Amino acid sequence: MKYVYILQSVTDREHFYAGITDDLNARLSKHNLGEVAHTSKYRPWRIKTYIVFTDGDRALAFEKYLKSGSGRAFAKARL
Repeated sequence: MKYVYILQSVTDREHFYAGITDDLNARLSKHNLGEVAHTSKYRPWRIKTYIVFTDGDRALAFEKYLKSGSGRAFAKARL
């Protein structure tokens, strides 16, 4: 199972991060401990939403989409 997730900064609610993982709780812990360089500045993070995929290729494609301009707009409006 693959989890595609969107995090929202608790302190600055305008900052979001999309990612993919096999273990959602462990990944959130890494983000909140500052072990992920890209997200360490806006910690702590909370999970805004996540989607579970059984197909890893589809999960990667969806994560890539969420990181695009249209994907960010979609997530902001719908997720």
